[in-house]
Amino acid sequence: MRAQRGQVRAKGERRQRVNRLNDLSSKEWIKFQKSWFVHNPPPREKGVLLHPAKFPENMVQQFIEFFTKAGETVLDPMLGTGSTLMACAASGRRGIGIELQPKYAEIAERRLAHAQAQLRLDGDSAPARQPQRVILGDARSIDAMNIGPVQYCITSPPYWDMLRRKGFETQRERRTGGLDVAYSEDERDLGNVAEYEEFLDQLCDIYLRVYDLLDDRRYLTVIVKNIKKGGKVYPLAWDLGKRLAERYALKDEKIWCQDDQRLAPYGMFSAWVSNTMHHYCLNFRKEASAT
Repeated sequence: MRAQRGQVRAKGERRQRVNRLNDLSSKEWIKFQKSWFVHNPPPREKGVLLHPAKFPENMVQQFIEFFTKAGETVLDPMLGTGSTLMACAASGRRGIGIELQPKYAEIAERRLAHAQAQLRLDGDSAPARQPQRVILGDARSIDAMNIGPVQYCITSPPYWDMLRRKGFETQRERRTGGLDVAYSEDERDLGNVAEYEEFLDQLCDIYLRVYDLLDDRRYLTVIVKNIKKGGKVYPLAWDLGKRLAERYALKDEKIWCQDDQRLAPYGMFSAWVSNTMHHYCLNFRKEASAT
């Protein structure tokens, strides 16, 4: 009988379940499991305005705190100006970020240095503070970067070459202000790949290389959206889900909604063209290796 194998629990006593994934309470866990959320990023800091598509670190931090425990290692192979590492620093995780463009890597380094200096000024001597590492390089060469095992990867890739499309969102305002409207002119930049299938191939190649760095049963989150170009929809999020599910297990999606964007009369009185104000947060898991 089961009672003979150990001490019998008192009537009504609940078995304590071990949280193997994160440090959250059951209430916090359940809240994160909602399949959609609204997040409108706050105004961007002056130092990161140069980058045309900054990742909101306060949102990234929520994902990091769900998919890791304090002290674990998080990877972002497309770092930009360092949002993922800023979120790691704020949550006591060790972050590693790879960035192709020196100007953005330098901004990330400055932001991290400023954050650490601010912590010292505030008298924060918490032992949970973790080192953050910025690697200047091409994520397609990740195998040679001596990164070692990681417990989570979160990233947002270029949305193909959409930043180069005439009239894309706030390009006119950014150009007038002397800010970047595209990531770079670098031919290695995925945002400069003209052919959709080639872009998809190169992007998936990076995430499949990340697979080899992830510990078993740990997660990859890719934040992305489908694309409208030349009157055609390119289902980037869905294509990524299908492609990567050949190696990873696609577990689910969270829909990130923004409700503070200005509406435009696309196709008015003629055709259906949506104002796309949501992104897909695709969550994949590396299943246990066969033994």
